[in-house]
Amino acid sequence: MKRVAIVGAGPAGIAAADLLVGRAGISVTLIDEGQQPGGQIFRQPHPGLATDMKRLLGAGHARLERFRALCSNVLPQLDYRPRTLVWNVFGGELMTLGERGVDSLSYDALLIATGATDRVLPVEGWTMPGVYTLGGAQILLKEQGCLIGRQVVFCGASPLLYLAALQYHRAGGAVAAVLDTTPIAAKVKAIPRLLALPGVLKDGLSYMAALRLAGVPIVGGVTLDAFVGEGRAAEVRYRAGGQAHAVACDAVAYGFGLRPEMQLAELADCALRYDSFRRQWYPDHDGDGRCGHGVYVAGDVAQMGGAEAAGHSGRLAALSILADFGLEAPASPEPDRAALARQLTFQDGLGHAFAWPAAHVAGLADEVMLCRCEGVSVGEVRRGLRSDGGPQEANRAKAATRCGMGRCQGRFCGSALAELVAAETGADGVARPLDRLRAQPPIKPLPISAVAGEPLA
Repeated sequence: MKRVAIVGAGPAGIAAADLLVGRAGISVTLIDEGQQPGGQIFRQPHPGLATDMKRLLGAGHARLERFRALCSNVLPQLDYRPRTLVWNVFGGELMTLGERGVDSLSYDALLIATGATDRVLPVEGWTMPGVYTLGGAQILLKEQGCLIGRQVVFCGASPLLYLAALQYHRAGGAVAAVLDTTPIAAKVKAIPRLLALPGVLKDGLSYMAALRLAGVPIVGGVTLDAFVGEGRAAEVRYRAGGQAHAVACDAVAYGFGLRPEMQLAELADCALRYDSFRRQWYPDHDGDGRCGHGVYVAGDVAQMGGAEAAGHSGRLAALSILADFGLEAPASPEPDRAALARQLTFQDGLGHAFAWPAAHVAGLADEVMLCRCEGVSVGEVRRGLRSDGGPQEANRAKAATRCGMGRCQGRFCGSALAELVAAETGADGVARPLDRLRAQPPIKPLPISAVAGEPLA
């Protein structure tokens, strides 16, 4: 019997599982770190928590309900393993740690649908209590029903910026301001691409309009200078229109888009491709998810596209698996290909409307913390790069300074480290790609109890 292993129970993983389950001669195992299926975008409230998700998500609530229905159809027919970490891929086997303890799983086809995480850049004060990523603020609200503060500033450049702010407003939180680092002119210029999905564009504009109607200040084209406070964030300082400004708060949610969680794909020997527009790396695939040697990718790990795109790419990957197994497909891939193309055109527009501020790192002061896990400052890395015989590549800088060696394994400092190396070595990130920190197992820290064979608490 053929065995398909799917890592990630978000929109891509569930869509693929839904198509594959029940196919003759296929065993499907769905592995996910979450307690419930849904991934980040469809993260569900903790069991027993009475959260008004309809009010919180607005139009997105209908998509959540459809997703829940899909999960209820699929999961009883799967070997579903929640709260399970896949920490390595080697020799056609997944190494896992979960409720079954330390385990391994062989596969004939591996679908990696691990999604993405917040992409952040250091800002003075970003490590103090009260500063959260946009995704982290959403997780607390959706899963635990908690607000990160009573007076929250939302800032950065991300499609989540206005959505997360509106969700907090709907949940009864006070939004002190929305500070967008991309100027309005860039958003206007992106409209032709954003019209690929006029309904989604309308939703985004409605988020902004609802915030303005609620009296929330929205400022575009800002430069974030610092998060300031005594022991906790109490003020955001920024520049706009050539003048310095400050807004009082007791919490900050910020981010600059998303970065793919591609460590498993790299360990599974997938070739990587560089996206010079987004200035980051992705697993290379044929458009339908194939990476070669029985490995497939889908969702944001393959190409940044959001929940709807993830569902289409999950189905395309599943159809590719069936074709490669020599089995009859239940549907043509063409509708999903066409829908995915529209989604990706829209995402290109979002990339322009919420631009990654590549020049931000070069202007950081030496005292700003770069790697919060290891306590490495911008200046320490900068001095290492400028020293005689010093490292001129991100992985060598990591070895020399410990930047990226901590618990997060460079997930939160890796993008900034790559930009800092580029600024110091003259790489432009286009003709010469940015460096990336190479993946190594375990992709996340393992507890000592795992070595003793104890189950995950």
